Amino acid sequence: MSFPLRISVQFRHLRMLPWFCLWLIGMLPAGPAYAADELQTVTVATRAVPPFAYRGESGEWQGIAIELWERVAAELKLRSEYREVSLRDMLGAVETGTMDVAVGALSVTPEREITFDFTHPFYHTGLGIAVPMEESSGWLPVLRSLTSPQFLGVVGSLLTLLAIVGAVVWFLERRRNPQFPSDPVKGIGAGLWWSSVTMTTVGYGDKAPTSFGGRFVALIWMFVSVVLISTITASLTTSLTLGALSGKVSSEADLANVRTATVVGSTSERRMQRNGVPAKAYDDLGAALSALDAGDVDAVVYDKPLLLYRVRTGYAGKLYVLELDFEPQDYAIALPTGSRWREPVNRLLLEFTRGDAWEQLLRRHLGG
Repeated sequence: MSFPLRISVQFRHLRMLPWFCLWLIGMLPAGPAYAADELQTVTVATRAVPPFAYRGESGEWQGIAIELWERVAAELKLRSEYREVSLRDMLGAVETGTMDVAVGALSVTPEREITFDFTHPFYHTGLGIAVPMEESSGWLPVLRSLTSPQFLGVVGSLLTLLAIVGAVVWFLERRRNPQFPSDPVKGIGAGLWWSSVTMTTVGYGDKAPTSFGGRFVALIWMFVSVVLISTITASLTTSLTLGALSGKVSSEADLANVRTATVVGSTSERRMQRNGVPAKAYDDLGAALSALDAGDVDAVVYDKPLLLYRVRTGYAGKLYVLELDFEPQDYAIALPTGSRWREPVNRLLLEFTRGDAWEQLLRRHLGG
C-alpha cells in the first residue's frame, strides 16, 4: 500500500474514534444511582405534649412543633422517622447523638445548652399553675366572698361615686329645695339617698331636684347609670365568683404551703427545686393532672400553654389555670452538638415563623 493511501485509511479510522469512545463508556458497569430528590432519613425523638406534639386519630404525629418540623424537613429533603420516648430519654438521645433531632415542647435552658444545641426559638411562653375548681357550698364561702378585697374595693368605689353625685346635687338644691337640707351632713346624706335610688331605678319619688342645675345633673346621672350599673354588676359577679374557686393557691408563693406536683426533668421541676418547694414529680402531665383531679395534690406547675390545652380538653369545669405566669421560657428544636442541620434549620425557622401560615397554625391548635 502506498504512503498516501495509508494516511487516508488512518484519518478515516480517526473519524470513528469519538463513536468508539461513546460505545466504550456505555459498556462500563453502572454504579449506584441516586435521584436528585431522594430523601434522607433522620430519626426524630418526640413525646406526647399536646398541642405541640401528639398522635392524631390515624396514629400520625401532628401538632404545632411537629407540623413546623415537617415543613423544615420538606425543604431540606429529609424524611422523619419518629420515635416516642420520655423527656429524659429524649434529652439523652440528643446529647449522645443516637437521634438526629428532638421535636416537641422543649424549653431552652443553660443546662441543656451545655450538652447539645438548640435552634432559634419558635414559641415564647412561661410556667402556669393549675388548681381545682370547687363549687361554693354553705354560708362560709359566701361570707368569704363578701369580705374579699375585690368585693370591698368595688363597693367602696361605688359608694364614693354615689356620694360625689349626691353632694353635687345637694350643693345645687340646698337653698331652694327643702328635700335637701342646708345642713351639710343631712343634705349630703339626702343627696346620697337620691343618687342611689336614681342609679338603681327604684324611683321612690320622695326626693327630686327642682333647680335647672340640679335637673341637668340628674339627667346626666340617669344616662350614666344605665352603663354604670351593668359594669358594677359584672365586677361584683366576678368578685363573688372568685370566692367559689379554690382559695389555697393564688400565687407562686402559695406553692410552698400546699401539695404541689410537676413533671420529671421539666423546667418547672427545676424551678420548684430552686425555690425550695417540695413538689412531687410525675412521669408526664397527664398523670399530674389526674392526681390533681383526684385530690391527691393541690396544684400542678407546668408550661402554661400545655396546662391550658389539657385542662380545656379534658378537665373543663373541674380544674382551671390561674391567670398568672412566671419563669419566661422559649421552645426550640434540639440537635446534637455540631449538627450540620443547625444552620439550615435556623434559616427556615426564621422564614416560616414570620408568615401567615404560622399564625394560622397557632390559631388552629391554640384557638384565638
